[in-house]
Amino acid sequence: MSRVQLALNVTDIEAAVDFYSKLFGAEPAKRRPGYANFAIVEPPLKLVLIENPAARGEGMTGALNHLGVEVPSPEEVQAATRRLAAEGLDPEVQESTTCCYAVQDKAWVIDPDGAPWEVYAVLADAPAATSLGCSTEGCAVEPVTVGAATGASSSCC
Repeated sequence: MSRVQLALNVTDIEAAVDFYSKLFGAEPAKRRPGYANFAIVEPPLKLVLIENPAARGEGMTGALNHLGVEVPSPEEVQAATRRLAAEGLDPEVQESTTCCYAVQDKAWVIDPDGAPWEVYAVLADAPAATSLGCSTEGCAVEPVTVGAATGASSSCC
């Protein structure tokens, strides 16, 4: 099953988990310090919450961390990479990278306003001893200002 991913910067992970648990009637699928993700069945959504008060700002400013499409297999990431490249979007490929407490294969593209999108497959859970960040230089959690063209590097999850 494929589903859209939405990763949000939040100022208080506990308050955000409480709110989104109530909103979607679901508990997080994964919790780590400063991090939670939900695997929402209806609507099909992977909601990722990243405690990052400095990036969040006030109101909606800095709320978006990144967007993605979770696919079930590395083969589907490869197929998406070929399709995106054929469309001239020049995807950045990362294989077996550790991001957001999971080992993943992924392909990144940036929309015209600077919002990073990933197509990714989770290969394995990463131990709690790992960090939120990633094992590759091209994958760093950075705020995205929606509506402003940026050359920001990719985020991860």
